[in-house]
Amino acid sequence: MLPHVNISKQFSGPYEAFAVFDAKVKEATQAAGLSALLVELVKLRVSQINGCAFCLRMHTRDAIAAGETADRLAVLPAWWESQYFDEPERAALTLAERVTRIADEHTAATPAVDVESALSTQQIAAVVWLAVEMNGWNRIAIASHYPVGP
Repeated sequence: MLPHVNISKQFSGPYEAFAVFDAKVKEATQAAGLSALLVELVKLRVSQINGCAFCLRMHTRDAIAAGETADRLAVLPAWWESQYFDEPERAALTLAERVTRIADEHTAATPAVDVESALSTQQIAAVVWLAVEMNGWNRIAIASHYPVGP
C-alpha cells in the first residue's frame, strides 16, 4: 500500500499544472465534438479499471447530471456485452481501455470495435488525451488516499 501522503498538498505546483492540462483536454474534447455524456463514460470506465473510488463517485454524479441512465451505468463494466452503447461510445470505450491497460495491450483480447470508422481522427486523439488525463487523476487520487465517504 502507498503511504498516506496527499501529494497535491505537499507539492501544489504539479497539481496546478495538471489542472491546466485538464482544461486543455476539455478544450480538445469539445473541439472534437465529443458529448459531455461520452466524456463522462470514458472517465468512469478508466476509473473503474483503476479502482479509483473518488473519481468513480465524482464522475457517476457528473454522468447522471449529463443525462446518463442507471441501466447504462450498471452495464458499463461489461459494455461490450450489451446493446446500450452506440458505435462512437463503443469506440471511445475501446480506446480508453487500451490506453489504461497499455502495458497489457499487446497480449490482451479486445472487443471487435472498428474505432476508425466510428470516430474521426480528431475524436480519436481527444479520447486518447482524455484517457491519459483520467489515468493521471486516478493515480493522484489513489496515491493521495483522497477520502470517499457517504
